[in-house]
Amino acid sequence: MADWITGRVKARRQWSADVFSLIVDAEVAPFKAGQFTKLALNTEDKKVARAYSYANAPGQDPEFYLVTIPEGQLTPYLADLAIGDELLVQRTAAGFLTLDEVPPGRDLWLIATGTGVGPFVSILAEASCWEQFERIVLVHGVRFADELGYRQQIRALTRDRPGFHYVPFVSREAAADAEPGRITHAIADGSLEARVGVTLTPEHSRVMLCGNPQMVRDTIHELKARGLEKHLRRRPGQILMENYW
Repeated sequence: MADWITGRVKARRQWSADVFSLIVDAEVAPFKAGQFTKLALNTEDKKVARAYSYANAPGQDPEFYLVTIPEGQLTPYLADLAIGDELLVQRTAAGFLTLDEVPPGRDLWLIATGTGVGPFVSILAEASCWEQFERIVLVHGVRFADELGYRQQIRALTRDRPGFHYVPFVSREAAADAEPGRITHAIADGSLEARVGVTLTPEHSRVMLCGNPQMVRDTIHELKARGLEKHLRRRPGQILMENYW
């Protein structure tokens, strides 16, 4: 049985019409940066629960980066929550998109679409990544520029990190300081590597993927063409992944 506890919305931020963050006051169990838990609400006829990654560093107030799915069973209700409203939080976290699962390497690539950037914000905030890797590249793809949440926080977390590169992609409008189009195309034609001056290689690169399942599949296809493979505990590789629905 899931160990549900009652949380209360402490703060919220609306990034765009559909994208928002909830900061929750809840006594959750310790977790690793990159892990997820479940949020739930009791609707008229049943409890509806879904998994969401922590966007905060361990030890901070739980924070979740969410997008409203109009036909969804939970996010429209979460989007309506105000400060002080209650929700259910699963106390213990799960998931393997964590740094202790990543084999040693020189360069860490964090590639996300949409709210899939949440666990990578948690990893950057937790900060042990800087001890493990010389260079870190965060790539975040969205449809519209106002969906590039956490840009200021990412900038603050990485201000004194010369080995860090942040590359936003916006696919459906022109946006200042963002690449046009899709991440996978920029990997395929080499323009992403050219932008940051870091080459994707099996020897040096470790890649964590989180977001749209089609992006994850397409990116894995491009990375395999470079000789990178999925990481399994029984067969170490270079690619770790999490689909976001």
